[in-house]
Amino acid sequence: MPVVRPQVTETTALGAAYLAGLGTGFWSDPLEISRQWKVDRRFEPRLAAPERQAKLARWRQAVECAKGWARP
Repeated sequence: MPVVRPQVTETTALGAAYLAGLGTGFWSDPLEISRQWKVDRRFEPRLAAPERQAKLARWRQAVECAKGWARP
C-alpha cells in the first residue's frame, strides 16, 4: 500500500489548529483547509510478494520473542 508523507508532519497539532480555525471562522469550510495540505513524498511498495511475506514473517517472529523479555 502506498504511503503519503505530508509536508507538515505534525498532523495532530495541525488538525487541532484547523479545527480551531473552523470554530472561530478563520477557515470558511473544510475544503479551504484541504487546499492547504501538500505532499512531501510518496512511498510506493517495491518488494516482490515472496520477499515481503518472508520479511513480515521474520518481523512477527521478532515481536513474539520480544514479548517475553520483561516480566512485571
